[in-house]
Amino acid sequence: MNINVQAVKFSLDEERKTFVDKKLERIKYAEDLITDVLLTIRLDQKQFFLDCTVNFRWGSNAHVKADEFDFYAGVNKLMDVLDQKIKKEKDKVQEKK
Repeated sequence: MNINVQAVKFSLDEERKTFVDKKLERIKYAEDLITDVLLTIRLDQKQFFLDCTVNFRWGSNAHVKADEFDFYAGVNKLMDVLDQKIKKEKDKVQEKK
C-alpha cells in the first residue's frame, strides 16, 4: 500500500504529519485490498480542504472529500467517511466471491 500525502499552500509540520499517519493506521485492516492512497490537504482562506483517493487492487477506487476550519477535525471527519467507504467496498467484493 503506497501512501502519498501532499500539503498545498501550507507546510505540513512534523506534528501534523504524525497525526495524519496515526489516523491512516485506521485503514491498515484493508492493506491487502488497497494499492494507493493519495491524500491532498489544501489550505485556502483559513479553511482546510481534504481530498483522498483510494485505489483498490481490482481497479475500483473511492474518492472522499472533507472541508473544515480546524485541521485535526477535518482529518478526523475525512477518516470517518473513508473508513466507511473502504468497509463498504470490502463487503461488496466479499459478496461476489
